[in-house]
Amino acid sequence: MQRDAVPVGLKSAMTRLRLDTTPALHTALVGLLLSLWAGRPAAAAGAAEAARVYYVSPAGRDIWSGRLAAPNVAGTDGPFATLARARDAARTMPAGGGATILVEAGEYELGATLTLGGQDSGLTLAAAPGAKPVLRGGTMVRGFQAYKGQILKADLRSQGFNPGEPVRQLLFEGTRQPLARYPNFDPKDPVAGGWAYAEGKPIPMYQEVPGEDHHTFRYKAADARQWAHPEDVEVFVFARYNWWNDLLPIRSIDRASRTITLAKDASYAIRPGDRYFFQNALEELDAPGEWYFDRRDGMLYFWPPSPIKANSVCLPRLETMIDIAGASHVTLRGLTIEGCNGTAIALRDCTDCLVAGNTIRNVGSHVTSGDSAVSVSGGKNCGVAGNDICYVGGTGITLSGGDRKTLTPAGHWADNNVIHHVGVIYKQGVGIELLGVGNRASHNLIHDGPRFGIMFSGNNLAIEYNEIHHVSLETEDTGAIYTGGRDWISSRGTVVRYNYFHDILGFGRNAQGQWETPHFAWGVYLDDDAAGVDVIGNVLVRCPRALIHLHNGRDNVIENNVLVDGTLEALECNGWTGGSTTWKSQLPTMIDGYNAVKDQPAWRAMRGMDISPAHAVLPDGLVMAGNVFRRNIVVCRASGARVFKLSNVPLDHFQSDDNVVWHMGLPPLVEANARRGAQLPAADQWPAWQQLGLDKSSVVADPMFVDPSKDDYRLQPASPALKLGFRPIPFDKIGPHADANRATWPVRE
Repeated sequence: MQRDAVPVGLKSAMTRLRLDTTPALHTALVGLLLSLWAGRPAAAAGAAEAARVYYVSPAGRDIWSGRLAAPNVAGTDGPFATLARARDAARTMPAGGGATILVEAGEYELGATLTLGGQDSGLTLAAAPGAKPVLRGGTMVRGFQAYKGQILKADLRSQGFNPGEPVRQLLFEGTRQPLARYPNFDPKDPVAGGWAYAEGKPIPMYQEVPGEDHHTFRYKAADARQWAHPEDVEVFVFARYNWWNDLLPIRSIDRASRTITLAKDASYAIRPGDRYFFQNALEELDAPGEWYFDRRDGMLYFWPPSPIKANSVCLPRLETMIDIAGASHVTLRGLTIEGCNGTAIALRDCTDCLVAGNTIRNVGSHVTSGDSAVSVSGGKNCGVAGNDICYVGGTGITLSGGDRKTLTPAGHWADNNVIHHVGVIYKQGVGIELLGVGNRASHNLIHDGPRFGIMFSGNNLAIEYNEIHHVSLETEDTGAIYTGGRDWISSRGTVVRYNYFHDILGFGRNAQGQWETPHFAWGVYLDDDAAGVDVIGNVLVRCPRALIHLHNGRDNVIENNVLVDGTLEALECNGWTGGSTTWKSQLPTMIDGYNAVKDQPAWRAMRGMDISPAHAVLPDGLVMAGNVFRRNIVVCRASGARVFKLSNVPLDHFQSDDNVVWHMGLPPLVEANARRGAQLPAADQWPAWQQLGLDKSSVVADPMFVDPSKDDYRLQPASPALKLGFRPIPFDKIGPHADANRATWPVRE
């Protein structure tokens, strides 16, 4: 059981007493149950625990004591009305008092970020037993009047909005609505529909163009628009590489040449055929759900998709809902948190804090990498567990911390969370971003995101027992999980084990310039010199490129995995030569990274750190050495699918053996251009591969899965893989599980 987890029986008892007792008796019994929760002797500690409990309720008043769950009969005492008041009351207790704030059912509009610090250590902020309180970082808009057709308007100045206050999101009945745009959002085809495309002759994505700028593009004649305030209009665009998007204001429009000049540079040049849309113009408000805020007169315009009811329109205003800095043993539990423009819950330099069993949704509005539902930075041993996180502008959970020079772990963990529909605004947003040293992502379910399920960079990280599927929905050159190693030392020591990655799609243009999915995506993607990573015991199924990709990586061990239906290949390795432009351009950064840690005692035992990048190029000019592929099961289903595609890989520095390979009865295929001019023959590739000294003990045979048609990849007892030492994968431990910290159970996708 996780730290601070409430036993299921105790949780049920707390719910029953909430229904069956008077407020005063309820308060006393909650104290008794909290003492049991904390493991203290009930008879001795019940009264003391009750004295540490404060209540917050929509029926409360901040002038009351906060000691009662509901107002007393006389109306002279009862719960507090606000979290801030309850926090301040808890601060009057002796240091280390371990106060608990229980939030009753209802909706709470936070007028300011709830800040917690060192003086709040030991505090638990939780839903009251049986309650499902909702905390919002926005304001409910009222007073809508008819404007034009189905469009309504409301004066925000009369409702407390300051002149010039940014309005970035509108929630209608708990769902984020599209800012007025052209072309309109297409709910029937949310990925490929609703786009305009820059005009001009297409340019290959990887072809460099001298003098190419990042702030202009031409629009097609059919996409010419007329706006009263073009200076308000923004361009939402995927520039060149289709890796992520930018959101940029317009500086000027040359209608004669149909050229848009942006006020800021895009990440890359906007090339012909790149997809974009315009947003934030009243003239484009022409579809249900669209809205527009005129900052000049403070008027909000909205076309509601259904009739407006009381408290159905919310405008998020806060950047952060709860900010915790320098605290220890703070717990947030059982809350629903929604409607803010930045990170919802931020923990900075905290120790042994826990964010558990919450529902966090509709948060984050910035096109940056900084917004998360939950962010943990610095400190040590903080957990994010059992939360339901969805419809996030950026990333679901970000964990960082630890010391890279000494490899001192932070020990943060994200466990048993269900995360979906991330990257709603910023398309580099991922399910979990795992950074630093000694942090862990485990037993999470991640699905429906535009890019990676997990992006990681650091050392000695653990990614284990997760299920990731249907990610990489809007970008290309992507994967279920991703890391890079351009500094030579990232992400060495990391273990990726016992995960289930499947149906990783990708979206982009094919050779004919047509947009398609699946397209250009991998499962495990170890990019740009990523080295020293263990990929062990994973199940990877259905990726349009390969199931595992190593991009000039070294010293990686790929062992005991089940690899099924990589459309092109199971393992793809693309190496550089010592003379390549990319290698030479990155070499100074790699040397600096290596030199920064090579003499540190903790790094001496790290695999592969005995070689400096300055001396990594082999006599034949190749670099990509030390990778191991053993005791894996590889099943290729497509007729032309390969077991391996190896480019610029020195085969005398690559190990592969004891694998089971099955191409549905066809001869296994291998493409291995190990050295320029050296390639396997067109026919009989597997025997030729073995003659090179590779896979000599491997077998070509049906691995005998229990029921692959139903994605049941357990092995039958007679499987040839077991005879080669393959260790059965603990399927029953992968993904979320029943636990007192789970926000909901069972999980329904």
